[in-house]
Amino acid sequence: MAQRVQGTEDLYGDYMRSWQAMCAVAGKLFGTYGFDMIETPAIEQIATFVHGIGESTDVVRKEMFRVFSGALLERLFQDGDENRLKPKQRMAMRPEGTAGVVRAAVEHGFVPQGASPVKVWYAEPMFRGERPQKGRLRQFHQVGVEWLGASDPASDAECIIMLMEFYKNLGLDASRLRLSINSMGDAACRPAYREKVRAFILDHRDEMCEDCLERADINPLRSFDCKNDHCREVMKDAPLVTDNLCDACRAHYEQVKKYLNEAGMAYVEEPTLVRGLDYYTRTVFEVEYIGDANIGAIGGGGRYDGLMELEGGRPTPGIGFAVGFERIMLALVDAQVDIAGDEPVCAYVANTVPGLREEAFRVTLALRSAGIRTEADYQGRSLKSQFKQADRHHARVCVVLGPDEVAAGVATVRDMVSHEQRQVPTDRLVAEVASLLR
Repeated sequence: MAQRVQGTEDLYGDYMRSWQAMCAVAGKLFGTYGFDMIETPAIEQIATFVHGIGESTDVVRKEMFRVFSGALLERLFQDGDENRLKPKQRMAMRPEGTAGVVRAAVEHGFVPQGASPVKVWYAEPMFRGERPQKGRLRQFHQVGVEWLGASDPASDAECIIMLMEFYKNLGLDASRLRLSINSMGDAACRPAYREKVRAFILDHRDEMCEDCLERADINPLRSFDCKNDHCREVMKDAPLVTDNLCDACRAHYEQVKKYLNEAGMAYVEEPTLVRGLDYYTRTVFEVEYIGDANIGAIGGGGRYDGLMELEGGRPTPGIGFAVGFERIMLALVDAQVDIAGDEPVCAYVANTVPGLREEAFRVTLALRSAGIRTEADYQGRSLKSQFKQADRHHARVCVVLGPDEVAAGVATVRDMVSHEQRQVPTDRLVAEVASLLR
């Protein structure tokens, strides 16, 4: 029997309606902040992700799904070295949204020099070759925003405020959300800080895992995000970035906090917060759900002022965030919040004898032409079975066509909730059904 790939899920029924509801909430809220929707390809050149996400990250080193055509795959088996392929032949499935959006901005000139900032949002599946577990899948769905061209600390604060509003609009209680913020510095102060962290790791080499020892040479800050509990415990004594910020980064960070305070936004300063991707600079933030279920982070983001240059564009500041649908759904279930709602109500057209199937067909088309969700029998069921099927479709109204009704130019309209019914002239049928559904 054909089965879905482990670590993937089929979206249908209540789960699909929840995803659609989340996207609707996002579109309405983000629109009030001036964000327009964008969609980028699910397949990009590997370099697009390596440039920004970073070679030292687990995403690039262990989790990206590589994509090869049949001919390239045969060649790869012969050569045994992916690096011998041309750069344009080396592709990967999208593991996150920011790098693709920035690539698109560079390629299409979204943000020419001196132009107004570009604000976009997306709702797309992402792909990572992780070990499938609760809330962590190989194909998962994210809603995210990217704000390109804004350097003002107010944009950092507005992104954070918009993220928290998003959770509120979904129905999550703010008291069960923990917002952590930090600053990671920039090109002016981070190199010296990286060296301090590198020296700390090497001084504790006997206590660190092999991955962290490798990260010491590639990007030592990744060790703060190590999945090894002992490494994280050791790193608690490492130098803190907030003690090593330059004056400009410190001023930016203080201004972000000032804006958040003015907005009454509760947050916790977490000096070891680095996020999982290398492109972040200055402000980073993460939101954790606090509840009975052990869910952890349900979203986060930060500033990435150097990413446009890494992707081949002009120096352009940027900031954004992403939230995971599957993780948020776990939080909503734990909080007993239903965003799927009931299955949409509809009308059902039933016929008492097979000879009236053509008349039922015409009535069904008329109702649908008026924008009414309509179902009918397509298996030749008895009238009793048709009523049962109408209930399964959550039909609010049932239109019953019999020989006597058709001869008289009427139809029986049955209210499936009150079970009241009456005969309605055919020329007023659509209006009557629409009225009952309202």
